[in-house]
Amino acid sequence: MSALAPPTPARARGFTLVELMVTLAIIAILAAIAMPSFTPMIERWRVRQAAEALQSSIYYARSEAIKRSGGISIVASGGDWGGGWTVQYTINGTTTDLQTTPAPNKISLTQANSTSTIYLDRWGMMAASVGGVGALMEFVIFPSDKSASATTASRLCAGQGGRIKILAASDSCS
Repeated sequence: MSALAPPTPARARGFTLVELMVTLAIIAILAAIAMPSFTPMIERWRVRQAAEALQSSIYYARSEAIKRSGGISIVASGGDWGGGWTVQYTINGTTTDLQTTPAPNKISLTQANSTSTIYLDRWGMMAASVGGVGALMEFVIFPSDKSASATTASRLCAGQGGRIKILAASDSCS
């Protein structure tokens, strides 16, 4: 070999187009097989997120009711809890929105007493009517394309004193 011979090119490294296409096809097949098992998990996450948003709004409304000596209500948007809700403060006939929660994504929410407004007195006690006797508030939260008895559904139980439990929909609040 002489010193003047041209150097031999190094072998190119990387993936060929065929190798890349085979890998993508395998990934697509595995994803198609695994996807149905993710649906219940995603539904449970959505239900849990809606339950926690409602729980947060109830805690906020209770603290505002105690701070402002009453006049606080939680109102379902358009009379339907699945459409979202608003925490409102009313004094001398003037109502102010304190917090608005939009409709949960792909979730249905029902209230057991068919009440579209929850009133809170100056002690933070919840009732279905102004000046009414405190009552247990019970909500069932479930995916909008399923029923309230679905395995992914939850039940939110809010006692008149403010204790909140999130249970499986098949469980009872009492």
